[in-house]
Amino acid sequence: MKTREEHRHFAKHHLTQPAKAIRCEIGQRRRLTDRRSVEVFSFSWMPGWSYCTYGRPAISGGPDEADRVAREHGFVNLGNVFGDYYHFKHHAVEKRALSSHATTHIRLQKDPQVLWAEQQVVKTRKKRDMFEDPSDPDFPKQWYLSDPAHQDLHTKDAWAQGYTGRGVVVTILDDGIEKDHPDLINNYDPEASYDVNDGDSDPQPRYTQRNENRHGTRCAGEVAAVANNDVCGVGVAYNAKIGGVRMLDGDVTDVVEAHSLSLNRQHIHIYSASWGPEDDGKSLDGPAKLAMEAFLQGITQGRGGLGSIFVWASGNGGREQDSCNCDGYTNSIYTLSISSSTQSGNVPWYSEPCSSTLATTFSSGNPGEKQIVTTDLRQKCTETHTGTSASAPLAAGIIALTLEANMNLTWRDMQHLVVRTSMPRHLSTGDWRTNGVGRKVSHSYGYGLLDAGAMVALAQNWTSVGPQHECVINMLTEPRDIGNRLVISRNLDACWGRVDYVTSLEHVQARITLSHNQRGKLAIHLLSPLGTRATLLFPRPNDISSEGFNDWAFMSTHSWDEDPQGEWTLEIENMAANSRDYGVLSQFTLILWGTGPSVVNPASSDFPRPSNNSCKTFDAQQICIECSPGFSLFLQGCVKLCPPGFTSGPQLLNLSLENWVDLSSVQACLPCHAACLTCSGPGPVDCLSCPSHSHLVLSSCLHQNQVQRKSPSSGGIQREKDPELSGEGPASDSDSGGGGSSPLPTVLAVLSGAFILAAFVGLFLLLHKRRGRPAPSWRTTLPSVYSHSRGIRLGFHCSQHSQSKAKICYKGLPTVWGDEDMITYESESDSEEVDGHSERTAFIKTQSSI
Repeated sequence: MKTREEHRHFAKHHLTQPAKAIRCEIGQRRRLTDRRSVEVFSFSWMPGWSYCTYGRPAISGGPDEADRVAREHGFVNLGNVFGDYYHFKHHAVEKRALSSHATTHIRLQKDPQVLWAEQQVVKTRKKRDMFEDPSDPDFPKQWYLSDPAHQDLHTKDAWAQGYTGRGVVVTILDDGIEKDHPDLINNYDPEASYDVNDGDSDPQPRYTQRNENRHGTRCAGEVAAVANNDVCGVGVAYNAKIGGVRMLDGDVTDVVEAHSLSLNRQHIHIYSASWGPEDDGKSLDGPAKLAMEAFLQGITQGRGGLGSIFVWASGNGGREQDSCNCDGYTNSIYTLSISSSTQSGNVPWYSEPCSSTLATTFSSGNPGEKQIVTTDLRQKCTETHTGTSASAPLAAGIIALTLEANMNLTWRDMQHLVVRTSMPRHLSTGDWRTNGVGRKVSHSYGYGLLDAGAMVALAQNWTSVGPQHECVINMLTEPRDIGNRLVISRNLDACWGRVDYVTSLEHVQARITLSHNQRGKLAIHLLSPLGTRATLLFPRPNDISSEGFNDWAFMSTHSWDEDPQGEWTLEIENMAANSRDYGVLSQFTLILWGTGPSVVNPASSDFPRPSNNSCKTFDAQQICIECSPGFSLFLQGCVKLCPPGFTSGPQLLNLSLENWVDLSSVQACLPCHAACLTCSGPGPVDCLSCPSHSHLVLSSCLHQNQVQRKSPSSGGIQREKDPELSGEGPASDSDSGGGGSSPLPTVLAVLSGAFILAAFVGLFLLLHKRRGRPAPSWRTTLPSVYSHSRGIRLGFHCSQHSQSKAKICYKGLPTVWGDEDMITYESESDSEEVDGHSERTAFIKTQSSI
């Protein structure tokens, strides 16, 4: 214990040192970094001048002694602060006095019971849940950011929590941005910018009399227009960095798109795109090989492996009754597809309904309704930005706020946050439905309006979702006539027992190949086990194509978080059938994307345990011999699902009862064929996965020495590997069992096939010779060209210009092209002459003869 003199010595030499003075003089602004000043000021808040005594013990005798000291020096003891600290007030010290009342202070300090005293000052403190509106002149017009009725995107809630996009980089993939615009220049990021059209680092748009290249500058202002600079309005993430990629003001090819989508992916966090194929109600187009590879590398390698975030406008083809599920960019699982709502909460006339839309922000509506306020070309401002082109950048800004709250979010985490925080609120449409987990979802709005405040709040303590699982199931065993209506149902285990087992859904894809004389008549629906009905394709009257769909992946987000185990149903309807219509469904593969346990462990809780609770029939020894419907017999008990290596099927029951024998079948877990690791049936062609020494080809497991490489086919594109296949081509049919050690069956099969092929060719040449015709010349399509010496892939782009059309040919890419692609690009007009200054999305029109 220190003596009183030691306390006085400490106070004299430590608490009153000029360099570390604790005393707060009049008018001084204390630095909160001084440890002692923090200690002194953090507990007492008085509107006027007063004194607070500190010490240990400050006043011997406790509260009674403090009262005596206060009375002796003319103070009033306002009570104990904590410990031995007391709060005194002097009647002669005026409120907000300009003098330090040194005499009073010195007299108090000299009291032997007072170790330390300090005159208190009033400090300026603001509540951090209050936010002052930006002072920009157009901010009051930004109704979607600040609405008196709170029918807005709740960005002010996120700003009030301290999130303004600082540290986040967004780039606009468009026709360039005006980097020297006074409302953008302070946030402009050259490392997030490039001119792909001209091949330089300057994304400045090309100026024309009609200002058709203003689209990118408008989108950029929505994201990151600077706040409180007396210019235009503010961006949603007004402290984020903004860049631009000029890629739409010229020929748009696969290379141009891939270059844009992959620009500086370790620096750029968010890519915002408000363009796509033409919204004419008949186009069916999406990313080609290089652009798809750019998406894949973005989500796997971007942001240090967390994944680049691609925000996409859903499309403006509502007037043409288009469906954004026919747009391969918005229909991708890798993009966050955003739709639009008018100020009044209605579906805009240009909006396209589809099951791939995830959420909605505001945009323009009918004539007379307010539009979007943002920056414009030639350093101006505009109040007439419209369409889903205006909705996607608002979403990109909200995502930037969310990333600032948690920079460790993955691309899938962001989609989870969107699903969990978006709300229908005042949005009006007739197709709101409640999905299997109780969420409202719509084909026009997805899960509803984005909520910036809720997203940043949820993001702060968000735990990343588990690894993405992909469960691929072939739903069709043979081609089926579509007729007027085709229904296909199948009970699925969602890859139970395999590493791709999915217990909680994210995206669902239905990869479909069908032929039809007029595909625009068709509507396609997908029904989940929990009853969620998603329309994968709405009828498109303008689409009179007879090309059908060739391995097109229709995507739905409507079953998010549902358990995919159970019966899935696909319905295809001809909505304008007549007697001349014909169509055939030849492929239907269901792909379930989501999360699940990384491995299935027999010791884990989700491994089936046989139970007699679901037993229907017992024998004389009280052993279960038949299970209730929906259960299978396994190890003298009943299970809902058979374990890995088994499949549910009929088993003969031989039950002897006294003088007669009952022969019947019961549902039981049957072992898979010896060649299969897991299976859908007991046969050798029912394999779902194979042992490590085998490859899965179609539904058979073939030993490694049975798998042959497929030769490139002529006159078409060499398809990428099917997700179900581990090999690269079909195998011989001679031995579907796999696992045999002798190569004799394989050799015989190969020799037989070679003999048949040679006989056929000889007969063919003989017939031609007898007819007096020369032997036909063989056309060979060159395979992919690689530079083996340097290990690089070579791609060439050539173009032929004819008015607005550009004839594009690709050579030397890692796929085999049988024909050249005809790609037509029309620059965005942003015409404001139709329906109250409506803007169309920039588009690319691709007519493929592949």
